[in-house]
Amino acid sequence: MKIFKKIIFFFALTLLVWGCESRVEDIEPEDNLSTDAVFSNFVNLEAAVIGVYDGLQDGDLIGTPDFIADFTSDNVDFVGSFTTLQDIRDFDADATNGTIDNIWFDVFDVTRDANNIIVNLENINADDVQGAPANFDALAIQFIAEARFCRALAYLVGVNNFAQPFQVDNGNTLGMPIVTEFFEGDVEPFQQPRSTVNETHAFIEADLLFAMNNLPASNGIRASSTAARGLLSRLYLYREQWAAAANMANDVVNTTGFSLASDFSFYNNTSSEHLFQVINQPDDPAIGSDFDTFYNPTSNNGRGDLPIAQDLIDAFEAEPTDLRFTVLTFSDVDAGNNPGLFTNKYPNGATNESDPNVIRMGEIHLNRAEANLRGGTTIGATPLEDVNAIRARAGLPALGSVTLDDILLERRKELAFEGARRMDLLRNNQNLKPGGGAVTAPGANFVILPIPDDELNGNPNAQQNPGY
Repeated sequence: MKIFKKIIFFFALTLLVWGCESRVEDIEPEDNLSTDAVFSNFVNLEAAVIGVYDGLQDGDLIGTPDFIADFTSDNVDFVGSFTTLQDIRDFDADATNGTIDNIWFDVFDVTRDANNIIVNLENINADDVQGAPANFDALAIQFIAEARFCRALAYLVGVNNFAQPFQVDNGNTLGMPIVTEFFEGDVEPFQQPRSTVNETHAFIEADLLFAMNNLPASNGIRASSTAARGLLSRLYLYREQWAAAANMANDVVNTTGFSLASDFSFYNNTSSEHLFQVINQPDDPAIGSDFDTFYNPTSNNGRGDLPIAQDLIDAFEAEPTDLRFTVLTFSDVDAGNNPGLFTNKYPNGATNESDPNVIRMGEIHLNRAEANLRGGTTIGATPLEDVNAIRARAGLPALGSVTLDDILLERRKELAFEGARRMDLLRNNQNLKPGGGAVTAPGANFVILPIPDDELNGNPNAQQNPGY
């Protein structure tokens, strides 16, 4: 895989969890091995499974799209010097943009590695695998479920960035090409046209349902059925399937071992708050560097490129005792040496080891609140109870009643700098930028990213997004 030391790190943790006696140093990078060698030896096979997670550590998949979601909306200002990011910020990117190219192909890097597990492991039994444990059949199903979870997550990133939300033409606009076969190498060899958003969402849903039904409720740092339910609650919320979203979120809330943390020390620490994170080590040059480097000022070994936007500061200052404002932000200077306010959700600028949240309990309660409010239900709790639980942790007084605007405001403040803002605005028919006009309005051409030139040139069935 791209970063072999991460495979060793993840595999070492797996050895501790499952008591395997194999030597970590005997593991060979999966991309140095033939398919037969990978699937005929259990140590190599599990290294390949863990290698799928390695793809999620690439900052162009979980990282860059998240802060793009905040600076193309009203949470963050991008003041850095990278022209590819400046063009995205200005809604003036084109199909040759290198950052966009990286996001697109990282989706398919994870897809390739996941498909390797899904396609090849289905037809293998314990007799075919050297060193296979007694519970190999059960583990094989679990490995496939982990791969399908990771593939679903990658596709969710892709469809959210390269396609219009479900609310535009009821999901009948262009989505992602669906790739279910294993392919080798970094150059895309498949020739599928793009499926619709609805078809892409159905593909994601099927993967997550399989993961939900075949993974344990808790699985350490790896994918779990609880994390799959959490992502399904997000998918159903985005699709306005209110009862399904509320039920999935409610299942998560009622899962033993997961709950709202009592304070905000859960960032970068082990906590009941986390459903799924991407774990980093000190000096990992992948996802941590994207969040840590861009969100930290130079005084904390960052770039100072992403100060908090005044519009979000104003929203926080309406209730200035909010702990998400007083505890999770600090003042410094930005990349232009101007005073700015920064988030400290990613505090490890020196070591690049922050562990961003892919899905956590704060979002789950807000998913349930919004789904119940909009569906006219009280599955598990009333919307008011969920919102007040979030506000209580933030040190704010309880509300006496709750509206959709109240819930969206709590989502904005709770999930700021975690990549949720852009989709929350678009799916609720709100402009990405205050006073942004037609360019940043929901459904506008440039609120989604162009399909890269490399894809258009390599796939004769590829279709560009309108306007590009």
